[in-house]
Parts: sequence; C-alpha cells; structure tokens
Amino acid sequence: MIKSGLPNCCAKPMRKGPQLLENFIFWSRWLQAPLYLGLIVAQGIYVWLFMAELGHLVSNVINSGGHISETETMLVVLGLIDVVMIANLLIMVIIGGYETFVSRLDLEGHPDQPEWLSHVNAGVLKIKLSTAIIGISSIHLLKTFINAANLPEKAIMWQVIIHVVFLFSALAMAWVDKIMNQTVLLSKH
Repeated sequence: MIKSGLPNCCAKPMRKGPQLLENFIFWSRWLQAPLYLGLIVAQGIYVWLFMAELGHLVSNVINSGGHISETETMLVVLGLIDVVMIANLLIMVIIGGYETFVSRLDLEGHPDQPEWLSHVNAGVLKIKLSTAIIGISSIHLLKTFINAANLPEKAIMWQVIIHVVFLFSALAMAWVDKIMNQTVLLSKH
C-alpha cells in the first residue's frame, strides 16, 4: 500500500464553516419556543374570559329569579363553546406546533398523551386547524342566525360568505394534503 503523502486533514473535506451554519440554522427553531409560551398565556386569558362569562350567566340567572330568556342563555352558552373551541385550537397549535417544529415531547407512555399527537405532522396539523376554524366559524354563524333579527342583513351575508370560504379552504388543504401523501407513497415504490 502506497501512502499519498497528503496529511489526514485533506482526506476529508473541511466542513467546519458550513456545519456551524447548519447547526445555527437548526438551532434557530428554538426561537419559536417563546411564541408557544405566549400562546399558553393567551390560553390563560381565555380561561379567565370563560370563567367571567360563566359568572355573568350565573349572576343573570340569580338576579332575574331564574327568568332568563332561552335565546339569551343560548347565546351565552354558544359564546362559552366558542371559547372552549378556541382553547382547543390553541392546544393543537401549542403542542402540535412545538412537537412538529421545535422539539419532540417525551410523552411516550404518558396516560394523558393526546391520541392525535402520535401521528402529527405539518399536513395533519393544518387539517386539524382548518376543521377547528370551521367549527369556530359555525358557532359564530349559529349565534348570528339566533340573533338575526338584531343584525343587519349585510353582516349576516358576509358571515355566511366567510364561513363558505373557510369550508372551501379546508377542502382545498385536505385535497392538497391527500395528493402530497399519494406522491410520497408513489415515490417510495
């Protein structure tokens, strides 16, 4: 065996500069962590709003001697459901986004691990978020229909149009995700 006489450092290409850049770029995902912490604070605010609105409902029932209208009760309850659905959306974004884009959560075997977390990726997260947004929009639309007599016709029309746009957007995202998954499956064969 003949030695080339070249030093060992030349046998492998130098990658120190590019590797440092790649490590820095990969580390930059941690810049999103404060964003998820901020969403946790926002969720705390939604808990506060939920409890305040529930307190108002209970107070109105007590102060009216139990004579609160069904429509008023339904509107408040739909508002409470809306807050819960937004909180669910926040949880999906916080947990799913952190797991997908920042770092894996070490929850293997945890009894409270959400079922959907085991197969979350950016595509699944987008579909879950779009269906949550449709649910929230549906609650707003239901509140609008219940209170339609007190709202201008133009406002109702725009809410329906926006809801339909959300529906078509979700369908388009699901369709694109399906095509992407089929393309990935075909490329593996």
